[in-house]
Amino acid sequence: FHLVDGQLQPSMYQIVNILDKGLKHVGYWTPTNGIKKKLHQTKESNDDLGAIIWPGDTIFSPKGWEIPTSSESKLRVGVPAGRGFVQFVDVDIDPKTRQVISVTGFCIDIFIAVMDALPYAVTIEFVPFSPSGVTGTAESYKKFFHEFSNGAYDVLAGDITILADRMDTCDFSLPYTEAGFSMVVPIKVDERKSTWIFMRPLETELWITIGAFFIYTGLVVWVVEHRVNKEFRGPPRQQVGTIFWFSFSTLVFAHREKLISNLSRFVVIVWVFVVLVLTSSYTASLTSMLTVQKLQPVYTDIDKIMRNGESVGYQGSSFVYNKLIGIGFDESKLKNYSNFEQYDKALELGSQNGGVSAIVDEIPYLKVFLAKYCTKYTMTGPTYKTAGFGFAFPKGSPLVADVSRAILQVTEVQIRNISNQWFGEPTSCNKPNEAAVTSDRLTLDCFKGLFIIAGLSSTSALLFFLLKFLYEVREMLVSPGSVGQKLASIAKTFDVFKDGESKMATAEAVTDTGFFSSDEGFSTTEPETPVYDTSLVAESTIEIEVIADVTST
Repeated sequence: FHLVDGQLQPSMYQIVNILDKGLKHVGYWTPTNGIKKKLHQTKESNDDLGAIIWPGDTIFSPKGWEIPTSSESKLRVGVPAGRGFVQFVDVDIDPKTRQVISVTGFCIDIFIAVMDALPYAVTIEFVPFSPSGVTGTAESYKKFFHEFSNGAYDVLAGDITILADRMDTCDFSLPYTEAGFSMVVPIKVDERKSTWIFMRPLETELWITIGAFFIYTGLVVWVVEHRVNKEFRGPPRQQVGTIFWFSFSTLVFAHREKLISNLSRFVVIVWVFVVLVLTSSYTASLTSMLTVQKLQPVYTDIDKIMRNGESVGYQGSSFVYNKLIGIGFDESKLKNYSNFEQYDKALELGSQNGGVSAIVDEIPYLKVFLAKYCTKYTMTGPTYKTAGFGFAFPKGSPLVADVSRAILQVTEVQIRNISNQWFGEPTSCNKPNEAAVTSDRLTLDCFKGLFIIAGLSSTSALLFFLLKFLYEVREMLVSPGSVGQKLASIAKTFDVFKDGESKMATAEAVTDTGFFSSDEGFSTTEPETPVYDTSLVAESTIEIEVIADVTST
């Protein structure tokens, strides 16, 4: 160093860029010429200075030092104030001093949790935004973002939706809520009874399966009984009718045909059990449909509301207003509200009485609304996609990447606890006749096990009969002749009535205490009363009287 009159004189300095592998010369600094590439350079331009290589091998200067981390320099967080949806953002301001007392809400707790999850400490200061005259309107959010773009805030936190037009002036973090907006409508009791309601208890697939099993069971019984039972014989038309009649009559247990073969009895016993379960289930389901009132939404399509010229409500500060205008709604049919109580009152009145037919809002708001009024309203219609809630930062802010990474950590671990704190535990809504809004139709899966049992029983009985019959006609199978001749002979043999087996089966059925009746099936009777010859009794009486007279004389 050099002292003149006791004062330290400025000297020349060399500026170097410190790299991993050493030093890189940048230039020189002198009191007279400032920073120059060369020591005695006199030209004013500094274009020839060496480029600075920053960590990460980049020539662009990092903005990490711009993040305020000390108590003196705080991160100014803009939050919307004066809104009715306090579950999301609630700003308490002292009316006298206009000082912020507290800033709370679901979105604020998420933001604080995200800041705490950053790998470095950030000091924050909440700055409420509530311009007079436009509080709680879409215009207020436009002014909010306008001030933000002018540098009034370092970050925006709250129920701020990520939109494409907003990304022109700022960068957004990843969303931390469910995306999209939909509509909520009242629910009503649907008292309409369909002409074909008796078909509704069973799904089409189940109806077809039941019909197929009826025919298959009747066919198996006919095959087994045809050779030994006169009631399963006759002209072809009569036999086809017998197949259908016997099978479908089991539905009401009205079949009267006596079964002779044990195989067919086994098949029918299993099938009657299946029919019993089916009829019981069908009766219970149909009774429920006819007696229990149905809860249905009044509207399921927003286009129908628009065509009918009915009014729709929306949140005053939401972008949904512009979306509804874009869909085609008339501006006079749109009404803005600022809290859930106003939503409820407007829906109760309806369009005809100065209210609205539906409320269109973002899904996070609608879910909170339905948690409170779930017995009166339901969410319906299509869900229009949005990106959800996020935090807004100035363009190029280094905080965006770190905050987005921290949001992922918070949503994986803490967001459920924060949500339960502000919205309550997610519980099922006890709507009146809630069972009626669910599907009460019976499906094939409900009875798949029964059909498998019935199918195996019928098929095994049929296979056993066929094997036995083929064994009886084994000589025909090995006899000389064409395949057609053999099949014709087998068919004729199958059609031959085996009267002996029929009589034997009938004889086995008749016992001393009962017999088969064509009308009543198996029934019991009392023993017959003995029959006496009255003439013989009279003669014996006369003989006894004559003998008595002779003895007396």
